[in-house]
Amino acid sequence: MTSWGPNFDETITRLRRELDPMTLIQVVIGYLTLIVFLVLPLLSMVIEAFIYQGAVSLYWFWDILTSVEFTSLASQGGRMFEVRRGILILWGIDHGILLNSLIVAFSVAIACSVIGIILAFIMARYVFPGKQMFQVLLLVPLLATPFVNAYVIGKLFDPRNGLINFILVDLLHLLPWRLDIDGLFGITFAQTLAYYPIVYMNVVASLNSIDPSLEEMAENLGAKGLRLFRTVTFPLMLPGLAAGAIMTFIFSLEDLGAPIGFVGARANPLARKVASYQIYSSFAEALTGGISPKTAALAFIILIVTASSYGAVRWYVNRRSYAMLSKGGRWSPRVKKPSTRTRTLVVVFLLLIIGLASMPQIGTVILATTDWATSGTLPTEFTTKYLSTLWTNSQVTQAVLNSLLYSVVAVAAMILVGSSIAYIVGKRDIPGNKVLDTLATIPVAIPGISLAIGYFLFFSDVFRDTPLDPLIDPALLIICAYMIRRLPFTTRSVGAGLQQVDKSLEESSMNLGANHPTTFYRIVLPLIISHMINGAILGFVYSMSEVSASVTLGALREDRVPITFFISQIVYGAAATGSVSIGAALCVLLMTVQIAAMAISNFILKQKTSFLGV
Repeated sequence: MTSWGPNFDETITRLRRELDPMTLIQVVIGYLTLIVFLVLPLLSMVIEAFIYQGAVSLYWFWDILTSVEFTSLASQGGRMFEVRRGILILWGIDHGILLNSLIVAFSVAIACSVIGIILAFIMARYVFPGKQMFQVLLLVPLLATPFVNAYVIGKLFDPRNGLINFILVDLLHLLPWRLDIDGLFGITFAQTLAYYPIVYMNVVASLNSIDPSLEEMAENLGAKGLRLFRTVTFPLMLPGLAAGAIMTFIFSLEDLGAPIGFVGARANPLARKVASYQIYSSFAEALTGGISPKTAALAFIILIVTASSYGAVRWYVNRRSYAMLSKGGRWSPRVKKPSTRTRTLVVVFLLLIIGLASMPQIGTVILATTDWATSGTLPTEFTTKYLSTLWTNSQVTQAVLNSLLYSVVAVAAMILVGSSIAYIVGKRDIPGNKVLDTLATIPVAIPGISLAIGYFLFFSDVFRDTPLDPLIDPALLIICAYMIRRLPFTTRSVGAGLQQVDKSLEESSMNLGANHPTTFYRIVLPLIISHMINGAILGFVYSMSEVSASVTLGALREDRVPITFFISQIVYGAAATGSVSIGAALCVLLMTVQIAAMAISNFILKQKTSFLGV
């Protein structure tokens, strides 16, 4: 894009040329959507957090930061590495709600980074039998099993009749104690298994793009092993590692699936001692009186932590240059064939990782198709009655239909808004492009629970007694939340397509007499349609399995609940009766939708899709 000169007349002329009716409509759509459904709700949350007894104050922040309920360097309870009656207790140590959340998120980011780097090196640098199969299986944890995944882990590691304890202690006699994984440690464990593919995919992409000649030259100069990794390989893969690590940190902070899942599985009070669960619990108050300023302050603190962390990582990565003269992955990746012993160890290690990480997905399928929820250590009979509830139980069917409706409408809005923003940013030379691009990217770093708090505060006040009032009908706001949270998928996907459209094609069309709308619909749109579909598929999949907005805003009206809210209530309140298997059946549906979307993207569009979009 050209810069704006000091000549006012030239600026006006450029504006008149660029701001044709279609572009003006796109600008209005982009800014209006982001201001009304992103900026103003977050601003309402900020205002609520800074008000105490009618005046601007830091009271609520001071109350949170000085209260041992939220932050405490000393232990407030919990158990870690305690052995009692032959059971090794791994619950975690309570340091207060806010500090617990930060410790868990940081631990998850570190653990995912270590696992992701190891797996990425194995997959990018070694040739071994079954490599393509392992590339697929390593991504199994990405299949959506919200809430049920943590319930499965809690059940597998139950010290009384958990299957893992039965195998490790009773069957193989590998451990002297039974493992009791629960509480904060259980949340960390479940989130690590769910999120490590984010780091893995980013790092393996970085490794595959490194020019092998750089490492070869370093080896010729004497750098080998750890020194080669530290001085050459690690700096070049740092952008991918940083992107993956910060996304796992953000996802961990906002996650509700693991805390609710462990509360449902074992009712351990430590699973409630995280910020996301506390904010989720506050929506029960919303039905009677409203959300407290203290909750808004907590949500704002989480927002500041995630946004500043995301910005800091981007700043650190962007201050360096990682450009290479060639892309090694395009021609001859730096791979080698290890010895038979090493290949065997690699395969065994990958099988262990995949078996461990796939436990939630495998356990979800077993829960949905057997009586495992009530049978004890192992299931005793196969049944289809839980899967059949998808079409025989009216409440389940209504939740499925609600999610389908919300996701389809949200995707339509994503395409309209995301394509408009991408076109303005990529093809129009007008003031405010960078601001619009930044606003369209920010949702990646905004926790869904913070956005849900903002939606409730803003729309229940400004739009009271209208269809946008969440206490009247939360459906429209759930749709808008889906659209805003997944908007970067469409914007980035369409933006990537527009970068491949040479401006000479549009100029030729304009020179032949076509106006901007005609040029867009007849020249540009056919060239970017696959990217739009790709973004729409991503948006649809993640809208169907969206948790934060669904379980908060969805709680405000019983007949408007989406799938994930329905699952959360089953896991949270009815696990002991075995009805958790109905939630597992809904998770099987979500996994099926995700696999179908992968198939459409990979085989019909003939392109691979990153199902993280980060």
